Amino acid sequence: MHSCYWPSPEEEYKRETLSKYLHSTDSDWYKRRLTGVVFLVLTAFLVLIARVFYLQVIEGNELRRLSENNCIRLQNIDPSRGLIFDRNGKLLVDNRPSFDLNIILKDAKPVEHTIETLSQYIDVPATELMSKISRNKGISSYTPILLKQDIGRDALAAIEVHKYNLPGIVVSVKPRRHYIYKQSAAHLIGYLGEISSDELKSGKYSAYRAGDYIGKFGVEKTYEGLLRGKRGGRQVEVNATGRVVRVLKTVESFPGHNVYLSIDYLLQKKAEELLEGLAGAIIAMEPATGQILAMASSPAFDQNAFVDGMSHEQWDSLVSNPFRPMENKAVNAEYPPASVYKIVTAIACLEEGIIDANTSFYCPGHYKCGNRVFRCWEKRGHNKVNVVKALAESCDVFFYQVGQKLGVDRLAWYARACGLGSATGIDLDHEAKGLIPTAAWKRARTGIGWQLGETLSVAIGQGYNLTTPLQMMTLISGIANGGIRYKPLILRKVETAEGEIVNENNSKVTGRLPVSQRTLEIVRKGLWETVNKRKGTAWIAHVDDVDISGKTGTAQLVSRTGSNDNASIDKANKLNHLKPHAWFVAYAPSKEPQIAVVVIVEHGEHGSSAAAPLARELITTYLLKDKKG
Repeated sequence: MHSCYWPSPEEEYKRETLSKYLHSTDSDWYKRRLTGVVFLVLTAFLVLIARVFYLQVIEGNELRRLSENNCIRLQNIDPSRGLIFDRNGKLLVDNRPSFDLNIILKDAKPVEHTIETLSQYIDVPATELMSKISRNKGISSYTPILLKQDIGRDALAAIEVHKYNLPGIVVSVKPRRHYIYKQSAAHLIGYLGEISSDELKSGKYSAYRAGDYIGKFGVEKTYEGLLRGKRGGRQVEVNATGRVVRVLKTVESFPGHNVYLSIDYLLQKKAEELLEGLAGAIIAMEPATGQILAMASSPAFDQNAFVDGMSHEQWDSLVSNPFRPMENKAVNAEYPPASVYKIVTAIACLEEGIIDANTSFYCPGHYKCGNRVFRCWEKRGHNKVNVVKALAESCDVFFYQVGQKLGVDRLAWYARACGLGSATGIDLDHEAKGLIPTAAWKRARTGIGWQLGETLSVAIGQGYNLTTPLQMMTLISGIANGGIRYKPLILRKVETAEGEIVNENNSKVTGRLPVSQRTLEIVRKGLWETVNKRKGTAWIAHVDDVDISGKTGTAQLVSRTGSNDNASIDKANKLNHLKPHAWFVAYAPSKEPQIAVVVIVEHGEHGSSAAAPLARELITTYLLKDKKG
């Protein structure tokens, strides 16, 4: 039998109180937990909202740009460079397509694997390709890096076949300069080369970019602004491997202007053939306009090698060649003018009234000045000589005496007035100025006064005198055309790619020879007898079909004075590098000249035998071309 227990009132009260306390404690704990959870959720939402705001509003434009760059890119369209023609419209320089191999690092991952695969198809070591990438370290991963230029059609075909195994590898087609006739007019036309970092920093090439090719020499450099053209571009969409899916927008490039030079290619070719195997230069010009008909410098070089790329060995062989193939000897080289300078001396003594056409001196083969003996090239002498005969037979003794009467400073004034000792202004870089000495010049340079014997050397074109073949061209052309000095012109006209004439280059007069008509007639008679009299030094240049006038020169590289003249000169003539330079300047026909020619053959010994025959061949080629054709 069980007994029932009922709690007392006190116990009941304690139980109720404890129950209420426990219930209140649980409720507060749940409230605190709920508040914490709500706070965390609100905080997370605030962070997310702030991040979305930052990405969408603050960084929205930049992120949009980056996103689009993953699929939309800009590509350059290089302009087609203007063509170069001769005066008759014969194409000398054009452009050909070049397939250039590039890599876009963003699309080429993994880069090492892509390069290893690529090297198998183009026969270039992977290490060499990786080194080119390393040299472009720091550039944008979207910027194409040039791996190899002008890869050829076989390599192109291999890459196209395996293009899905070569992510990021892109072949671009660019116009590449092509010089049609190797080495022909190389020094005049010049060549292209990749723009350097210094040129880009100079501020002169703001429209250019790294990797562009610009004119480095000759006409290509002088007329860069005409030939260049204007760059274009296209906006394209690419896939994940960098392949173009579609073209979105295109801005076409504009081709450069076409340039017509003043040279006649057939005459240019003939001049180069005449200089084959020799070191020197030939220039031909229209005396009545100043337009250059031919300008050849030998030895020459192949301009295509500069565009296609050459090895260090090839470059070293060019710059170390003792015959200086990179020098335009017609414009940049300086030589003693030798007996060609006697034209200036003759003009000076006639204009100063020191002599007239009938004044004669006796030439025994030498002339004594003070305690020195100056000999004539003709050891037996020329006997009685006037100015016409002195020019025709190139009598040194005659010009020693008139030079002594003139003095060096008056000679220098006439030489400079004839265009010697200063640049002609031709549109080519680095034109040499030459040197016309004066007494003040020597004292300033050496601290020593001028000596009388030095005047005698200067009077026959020796001593300190230095001139360029182009300066000699302005002199002989001035004699031919009646006394006008024209600026030598190499540009005939400029046309757009559509054939619209932009510019026609007209003759520019730079001065007049300091000569009266009477003096000019006397000098011209002497130059005519030089070629057309049997005792003339250029009789070898005489031809029956063409009336040629001219003057020879033999630029001695050792002195003709002193007691050991003959021995020293004979010894020098056995050493090729001390043999005299050979000059000949001429124009034809004598009465109505159509062409003037200057020839310089380095170490050719005698102007009569080495230079005059070349001028004769060039003149007859030009004037008799219709009869021969």
